[in-house]
Amino acid sequence: MTNLFYQTKSPRPTLDRAEGIYMWDTDGKRYIDGSSGAMVSNIGHSNPAVLDAMRAQMDKSTFGYRLHFQTDSSEQLAAKTAALAPDGLNKVFFVSGGSEAVESTLKLARQFALTQGQPQRFKVISRYPSYHGCTLGALAITGYAPMTAPFDPMMMRMPKVPAPRAYLDGLDPTDPATGLHYANMLEAKILEEGPDTVLAFIVEPVGGASTGALVPPAGYMQRIREICTEYGVLLIHDEVMTGGGRTGRFFGAGHWGVTPDLISISKGFGGGYVPLGAMIARDDIVDAVMGAGGFIHGFTYAGNPLACAAGCAVLDQIAEHDLIGNAARMGDALADRLRGLMQRYPLIGDVRGKGLLMAFELMADRATKAPLPAHLNAHARLVDIAYDNGLIIYSRRTRGGTSGDHFLVCPPMIVDAAQLDDLTDRLDRSLASYMAEIPQFSGAA
Repeated sequence: MTNLFYQTKSPRPTLDRAEGIYMWDTDGKRYIDGSSGAMVSNIGHSNPAVLDAMRAQMDKSTFGYRLHFQTDSSEQLAAKTAALAPDGLNKVFFVSGGSEAVESTLKLARQFALTQGQPQRFKVISRYPSYHGCTLGALAITGYAPMTAPFDPMMMRMPKVPAPRAYLDGLDPTDPATGLHYANMLEAKILEEGPDTVLAFIVEPVGGASTGALVPPAGYMQRIREICTEYGVLLIHDEVMTGGGRTGRFFGAGHWGVTPDLISISKGFGGGYVPLGAMIARDDIVDAVMGAGGFIHGFTYAGNPLACAAGCAVLDQIAEHDLIGNAARMGDALADRLRGLMQRYPLIGDVRGKGLLMAFELMADRATKAPLPAHLNAHARLVDIAYDNGLIIYSRRTRGGTSGDHFLVCPPMIVDAAQLDDLTDRLDRSLASYMAEIPQFSGAA
């Protein structure tokens, strides 16, 4: 019996302790954290330097309300964050999580439009599928039917354009014409909606839970920047999952050299040590809003000194141990291992990602890209089998939340080659067990 409830009734073991890339339940069983929780524990669990920094801050204060005091830790974290951000984005607003970070970008964008005498701009275009958070504002720009449909009457749904899933559409993702094809859908949507009504376009540089580590086709990120600039539309990068170094750059968009107007970041930003996130904004946007009377928005725990002290220590650990470089190197090694499994298991239809944000997708037929039958619930079943084998992976429905099955494999950025071998072996055994349960694939491994 428990008084707790979350999304489902799926039983899970009780956590006893965690260290590095490993977690132990109260029965003593060890698990590889192959997904860094929900792509959060970027620097691993129980890092001594982070814990020491938190203890030092706890000895001073654990809370100081942002409207009553400035704090050293929040000022330091803001400075460190701005130094990592693209040129011109020097203003930082702290929050407690990814949904709050995304919500903050929407509200700041809207208030900026008002300062520019453009009250008609309110539409935020996003992609389908996509996931940007669970608050009503963030859900309105999310393209994932099971999560949004129950709340449709309670929110203003925003326009969508197709996510650039070239692999499903039979297009070459390395061909710039493919990137242009998908980017032009954004321009068409802006024109359809009326350019003077469109406030912003929000995009994950590398897809997260809804599209499973989807890497944009060549030229896509650059072209959408051009389109947004042409029509006066603010470009928001949702780096909640990609920010913090997981893709091999601190910000995922760094792979394409594109500068947005606003950034949301969380998850690996605090590394799982405390609830922490941030919005990073262009200087002139913030100056205009503050000059017009201030930002009408805020959260009780924004800039919490304990959270910011932990965040500073997380960023220090990333820099001191070259964890971004390790994410790039180990990401290449992980991609090779996943492609090796794809050669052995015909139900793996695609492997994709950047750095240590990797995913594989199960399909009934690679040639036609047909998904496995939805009733098999492969996205849940393979996760359970992996649990039995001491491996934690993260799954979602691939195609709008109603069909398809992808699995994110995203170990902490401290992972080494031997640990990747261990992870791959456990995944190998899990795939073999699952294939044996599907008549069309049983005996094929």
